[in-house]
Amino acid sequence: MSPTLSHHDPELEPPIRPADRGYTARNTPVGGLLSMDGTTTLGWQERWHRFPWSLLLLLIITAMIGMVVLYSAIGGGGYSGPQEASNIQYLLRQAGRLGMGLMLLFVAAFAGSERVYRRYAYVAYGIALALLVAVFLAGSVSMGARRWLDLGFMRIQPSEFMKVTLVLALARYYHDRAVVVGFGWRDLGIPLLLVTLPLLLILKQPDLGTAIIIATVGMVVIIVAGLSWKMILLSICLLAAGVPVAWNALHDYQRQRIYTLFSPERDPLGSGYHIIQSKIAVGSGGFLGKGFMAGSQSHLDFLPERHTDFIFSVLAEEWGFVGCVTLIVLYVLITMRGLIIASMAHHRFGLLTAVGFISLFAFQVIINIGMVIGLLPVVGIPLPLISYGGSSLITLLFSMGLIAHVGIYSKHHGRTI
Repeated sequence: MSPTLSHHDPELEPPIRPADRGYTARNTPVGGLLSMDGTTTLGWQERWHRFPWSLLLLLIITAMIGMVVLYSAIGGGGYSGPQEASNIQYLLRQAGRLGMGLMLLFVAAFAGSERVYRRYAYVAYGIALALLVAVFLAGSVSMGARRWLDLGFMRIQPSEFMKVTLVLALARYYHDRAVVVGFGWRDLGIPLLLVTLPLLLILKQPDLGTAIIIATVGMVVIIVAGLSWKMILLSICLLAAGVPVAWNALHDYQRQRIYTLFSPERDPLGSGYHIIQSKIAVGSGGFLGKGFMAGSQSHLDFLPERHTDFIFSVLAEEWGFVGCVTLIVLYVLITMRGLIIASMAHHRFGLLTAVGFISLFAFQVIINIGMVIGLLPVVGIPLPLISYGGSSLITLLFSMGLIAHVGIYSKHHGRTI
């Protein structure tokens, strides 16, 4: 796939010059922050005008649906979760994380610049990688996996931060390189290393779901950057040849999940229990669902992890086909809005950043929904903006802020709504 952007040499970038405060026209640079090309600035009013408000509206609507579904999933007052908190405590905690995430979204969109994000992309990647190493050495164990760092006042999941920093690091790498034809082997060494290092650490936790996301999003960014079709086909062949090696590297329970995908009835009370109960919940919802907080599978404790990985099953049981389609339409609209912003990106870094983050969002949706309806193995991926969790929600909204930043400084000069 040949790159569509023009030749770019970072060494020849025009010097940063201060804004001309004498101009006040709507599309004229005025006092403010650096634009995407580092040569002009936009005032706060202009940035506010160009902000993709439709994207923010879609995110908030989806998050509000998530709060409603979460309230029901945790039992409406009697749920005893990991910290035995009441539903109100869970809801307030999630609302606080949502508020923090929205604040970071605005900070990323308005108070940053592409040059700063690009300059510190490798530093952020290095910090995220160091946190993954810290998890390997001293992380807290929960449900048989070592994925979290306990800071005392909160727990963080560094693999969630790695998703963001990996996209930024890959975008920085390919932004600094201009090509006339597609990238070849010489341009794959460092990007593959950037993907492989966190991939191995995350597999060691073990966290197969996040590892799949990391690998997939990394390949998407590399392909969009300009990987030639010959290299794409060769890579597919190499991946196919590596399947037996990957299979042997899986843990026994991970292989069992794949067996269960094709025949969950083989072990209905063991490895197949999760997916069987999830499919019962989804199917029993019918067209309009059983009603808010009236789902028998979730409220009678048949459905496992109903506030995190299997929250879509709660939605399907209580709100039925209509509720599921509504949520999926919202996800599609968010994805389309992100791709439109990416298509109008002013620079290669903005293009790759927006594509990487929106593909990260979309793949998490596909894997989670495919998992709970029995089309994909159960790998433990949260449903974006719906599942209970802090690190995933905050990093997702921060990445959406970076997409909004690309939209503010896009080629389009009209309203982005």
